[in-house]
Amino acid sequence: MKTKKIIKWLKNPEAHNYPAAHSYLSLIYEETKVVEFVNKLKVAKVNKFKAKDIFRSANVSLLGVSNLHVEKDRKKIKKGIPLSPILLVRDSLNSKLIIADGYHRLCAIYSFDEDAIIFCKII
Repeated sequence: MKTKKIIKWLKNPEAHNYPAAHSYLSLIYEETKVVEFVNKLKVAKVNKFKAKDIFRSANVSLLGVSNLHVEKDRKKIKKGIPLSPILLVRDSLNSKLIIADGYHRLCAIYSFDEDAIIFCKII
């Protein structure tokens, strides 16, 4: 049985999350679209969704706790260190959600509680 933990969140994503989102989105979209997305993410308000709903809509696999980055985020959760909200992009053309930044954080949280509320910016 998974142990439910209280997840603490920063008010806003950390500055380094935006270049990470840019890098990932550059693999999928043209540069002009990536710049548009990142600029919109920077000014978007923080929303909240359940971890399981983000996984379903993004259609991604759950990384295991043996993943180095997932384990690092699990340790932060256990220590009560606030996490950075994740960055999400709605790809309406393909009817899916893109996790632009925060995939490892999402996996770490899900390993504790699939119903956990995830703080995120979504455009």
